[in-house]
Amino acid sequence: MSDQEEGKNAAEELPAAGEHALPALDISTFILSVVGSALVHLGDAPDPETGAAAPTNLLLARQNIDLIALLQEKTKGNLTGEEERIMTHGLYDLRMRYVEVAKAQVEVAKAK
Repeated sequence: MSDQEEGKNAAEELPAAGEHALPALDISTFILSVVGSALVHLGDAPDPETGAAAPTNLLLARQNIDLIALLQEKTKGNLTGEEERIMTHGLYDLRMRYVEVAKAQVEVAKAK
């Protein structure tokens, strides 16, 4: 099966509008999506595909945190108050949680 045929099949499997509609695409939704991904990598949220606890991956969590920081820098002065609040609070919360998880991993490694 060619890539083009696979793309057509994938598009046919998407739900019609109204069935299981996805949220509107905007910067807030994107930020929350990246925050959610970081939480999965920090072990604080289940894997969205399996529902099982996801293993901690600090490298991927850090990449998501850095992505939000980059967005914050590049969009400075161009966001609404609500968008800025979501980004600032999400970034702060992720950074604090990252430090907690990293410290816990160091403690576990020391105990071994």
